[in-house]
Order: sequence, then structure tokens, then C-alpha cells
Amino acid sequence: MGAEDRNQRTGPDASSRAADSVVLGIETDIRSGILQDGKTLPSERDLMARFGVSRTVIREAMRILSSHGLVETRPRFRPTVRKPGIDAAMEAVESIVFHLLGEAGGVKNLFDTRIFVEVGLVRAAAQSAGKEDIKALKLALDANEAAILDADRFYETDMGFHKVFYTISRNPVAVAIHKAYMTWLGPRWMLMNRSPERNRFNFESHSAIFQAVLMRDADLAEAALRFHMADAWDQIPKDLGIT
Repeated sequence: MGAEDRNQRTGPDASSRAADSVVLGIETDIRSGILQDGKTLPSERDLMARFGVSRTVIREAMRILSSHGLVETRPRFRPTVRKPGIDAAMEAVESIVFHLLGEAGGVKNLFDTRIFVEVGLVRAAAQSAGKEDIKALKLALDANEAAILDADRFYETDMGFHKVFYTISRNPVAVAIHKAYMTWLGPRWMLMNRSPERNRFNFESHSAIFQAVLMRDADLAEAALRFHMADAWDQIPKDLGIT
């Protein structure tokens, strides 16, 4: 009796347990370095032989591993190993986040978490940013000012200014969180009013945050950031159903 026949006879519960066993085995190989980052997995046939399961079970295991951010799957190609990391973790929850963004209050809830994170980052920058950090902030601010008349470029430099605070932290988790926020919230932000007048106002808000950091005033930096973010939220067109 072949693997396909055995799985058909034992039913979906047994197939699910079999897939979990495959997932555990491959996860162990990835974490131990037997399966290295960027390398392709063995063929379906080889995996079927190793674990004694059907092709259906192997494909279910690949789906689970992909959702865990441990492999990358593409049609007509073998799955590729991805080293576990914060970027993979963020991407693994992406589908869940996009679902939550579609619910009432979903965008606002995520935006509020961004405020919470950035308040901590600007306070930390005001207290301990070094000379090179201040220089990076100033360069980002100057780029933002130079782009006031170019809506698309201004958006890029706006995000670039905020990103500096995440990089100042020297925390790779923070950098990954910024990237995730831009992926999840970016499409909504693109709907905001981006006239030169509005861009000028946003630049001035950025400048106020920068000046507070330069003055080493954490309370003022937090207040400037909160004002800027509250104003940004007010610019989102609510008639498009974004809540």
C-alpha cells in the first residue's frame, strides 16, 4: 500500500498530524543548519520517501512552513529555505494584519501602536542620539524639505525621516517594525492630501520634532510627535471608510 493510499484510509486528522510531523522535521533541519538559508528543499518525491507520507501531506506542510516564514514557495519551483528572523515573522503575520485592517477601527488601532512605538523612539533620540544620529536626522529633514513640491518624493522622504528614529535605536526589531508599518499602512497614507501646502505643514512638524531632539528635550519631542501624528490621522479621508 502506497503513502497516498495510507493517507486516504486514515482520514484528514491523520493527514494533519502527518503534516505537523513533516513541519517539525524540516523546522529542526532549518534551525540546526542542515537546511541552509537560501537553499532549496529536497524534491517532493524525496520528502515523501523520507517521511513516508503522500504528496498532499508534503504540500500541506509547505503551506504551514510558508505561513511560519520558514520557506518561500513559488509556482513550479522548489520551496526555498528562509532563515528565521524578525522580517520573516512580520511577513508571516501579514495576511492576519491585512484582515484586521479591514475591520472597524482596524487602521486606527494599528496607527495607535505606531504612535506608541515612535513616542518611545523620539524620547530615546532626544536623550541619547549621537553626532552621527543627529546628522542622519538633519539629512532626512533636508531631503523632506527639498521634496515639498513633489508629492511622491515628499511621501518617500516623509517615511525616510521617521525611519531614522527606528535606525537610531540600533535595534533590528525596530527597523523591521518600521518596514512592516509602511507595508501595512502605506496604502492608506497614499490617500492623504499631499498638496504643497500640506507638505509644507508636515515638514514643519518634522522640523519641530528635530529641534526638540537637538535641544535634548524628550518631553517636547514627544509632544511634537504626538501633534504631528494626530494631525496626520485627521488628514485621512474618512469618507473612504478608513477607520
